Formats: sequence, structure tokens, C-alpha cells
Amino acid sequence: MTTNNPDLSLSLHGEQSEVALITLNRATKRNALNDGLILAIRDVFQNLPKSVRAAVIHGNGDHFCAGLDLSELSERDAGEGVLHSRMWHAALDCVEKGTVPVVAALHGAVVGGGLELASACHIRVADESTFFALPEGTRGIFVGGGGSVRVPKLIGAARMADMMFTGRVYNAADGERVGLAQYLVPTGTALEKALELATRIATNAPLTNYALMHALPRIAEQPSDHGLFTEALMASIAQSAPEAKARVRAFLEGKAAKVKS
Repeated sequence: MTTNNPDLSLSLHGEQSEVALITLNRATKRNALNDGLILAIRDVFQNLPKSVRAAVIHGNGDHFCAGLDLSELSERDAGEGVLHSRMWHAALDCVEKGTVPVVAALHGAVVGGGLELASACHIRVADESTFFALPEGTRGIFVGGGGSVRVPKLIGAARMADMMFTGRVYNAADGERVGLAQYLVPTGTALEKALELATRIATNAPLTNYALMHALPRIAEQPSDHGLFTEALMASIAQSAPEAKARVRAFLEGKAAKVKS
């Protein structure tokens, strides 16, 4: 399927087109992000087909995303810089806080803005070619696409500061160990694994997926008594959905698969 930007493509997978594959198509630029591509990401997540219940973001070529396209970086005063950063925030919020869970299929460079994009996804699958870095600190700039909020939630503020202070690069195994990815797979298989996970996620009750995307992160940041009350509200809402009742009934009647090791 075409989008309004040739650097981004959308294809649908599954028997009912329930999984959207969003591909960055700037391989000659290592899928570096410019404003047009960021806005295209925003637009595609705001207008996903109604059949879609999970999504995968993937980078064409040898790299997921090498960050901000510095060749298109223009000089801005402080006010313009704030507005530009807020535009990125709004776009990546459409990934993190949209309508469906998003799995990132990572390989090669996941650097700077590429790591900010990956951290806006809900699950990250890295293959063994993946490396993670935040070179903004050594280039005299600061993250502006939400990285200072999202990345510390994955690895802690001290590890992120180390990456920016020193230019430290994490390889795939170390990145998975510290929390930059949840899955580590052989080189060339991240997309396959991400599509497998997204297909599985798409079978969940939509309200449960929505709660995991929107309620769980908020509960994690609330005081414990507030979080427990929010949990009670969300649990009651989720279990009241007709699909939830049908799934519980199927389990009680022995028609649903049981958890296995």
C-alpha cells in the first residue's frame, strides 16, 4: 500500500489484514529520519486501516535507523527548536499511544533518533547485527524526540547518561541484557520474529491490548494506592467486555489452550 511519502511503506499481513508492516525506505541514508519521514510515521499511525490490531516497524536495507538526518538539519532559534522537538514528540506519541501495539524489528544501526523511534514501540526484537548508540552528547546537541523520557524507562537514567557522555555503543547482546530489546534473534530474522509476535498480539482482546498500552505505563508511574485503584477500574472494564466474557467461558469449558512451559 502506498503512503504520502515514498520513504515509508505500509503493507498488511494475516488472513484478515490484522497486522500492519510499516517500513522505512531510506536505505541509502541508513533510514535516517527527516521531518517528512517523521510526519509520514505520524500520518500512517493516525490512519491505520480498521482491520489492523498490531503493527511492526522495520527498516529496509542494512539498518533499522541511523538517527536524525544531519544533512537536513537547519539552524533554529530556541523557540523554533522547541516547536520542532514538540512536533517529533507528537509524531512518536502516535506510535506509543495509538490504537494498536507496535513491535520494532531491529537490525544494524539503532542510533539517536532511531533509538527514540524504537523506544516508542511496545516490544523490540533485535537481531545479532544490531547496535545501539546516542551520539548526540558528543555532537553538541541533546535528544529531542522523546529519548530523555522513554530510554531511561528502559535502561535507567545513569546508563543513558553514560551513552551520551561517552558515546558508548551497545551491541545486540548487551543491549538486550540492559533492556533496550526484549528479544535477541539470529542476524536476518528480526522481522520474521516481530511479525510472529505481532500476529500473536493481534489475537488478544483489543481492550486488553489497549489497557496494556495506555493503563499499564500510567499505573507504573502512579503512587501505589493510586495505581491499585486504577488497576481495579481497568480490570473491571476489561472483564466486562463481551469478548472477555466469551474467552473466560471458553477456558472454563475446556475449549481454550492452557499455559505451557
